[in-house]
Amino acid sequence: MKILNLYAGIGGNRKLWGDEHEITAVENDERIAKVYHKRFPKDKIIIKDALEYLENHFRKFDFIWASPPCPTHSVMCNSQKKKKIPDMRLYGLIIFLKKWFKGKWVVENVKPYYKPLINPTIIIDRHMFWSNFPISSLKIKKKKDWYIRRAQIPQLCEQHQIDISIFDVIKNVPEVHSGKKQFRRRQILRNCVNPEIGLHILNCAFKENKKLL
Repeated sequence: MKILNLYAGIGGNRKLWGDEHEITAVENDERIAKVYHKRFPKDKIIIKDALEYLENHFRKFDFIWASPPCPTHSVMCNSQKKKKIPDMRLYGLIIFLKKWFKGKWVVENVKPYYKPLINPTIIIDRHMFWSNFPISSLKIKKKKDWYIRRAQIPQLCEQHQIDISIFDVIKNVPEVHSGKKQFRRRQILRNCVNPEIGLHILNCAFKENKKLL
């Protein structure tokens, strides 16, 4: 099966998908892409804007997962003194997939501080999911919300089943890059989707196919 993993990050959602699929990951930050490649060397890595790649290549895939940036939608953003306009490309992405993509797709984001403009298919843990297939509920053994906010890199790596040594591939890269752009490892780990959720949703997408087999 051909899978497109958009806004791949370091691959939190992809962890338990195995290597039997043909997976293409799109990530626009080269340093983050290097970490992803360290974790999943068999995947094809594209360093490019996710929406641009999607528009040109969506017909090539059977399943698309997209986790667009969440900070401008989050409750944390609402609580900060400096307000930011929500990035509405989230909803543009959902509309595009609904209209044009013939395979299975899912879009993930955090629970927003406002009423979502498009109702999600399901809410699991801290995440909302929009999809064109039913997703069953899943109980995640989770720590209290404060844990995610305060946990440091070793604890987050344990939570997401990530080997902290993956960051060695970019250990000599300064934290500040391209002016004000920062590579924040802790934030990247906090943004990861629980691997169990990633596998659960993939299984839900192709549950009917599995029954036929």
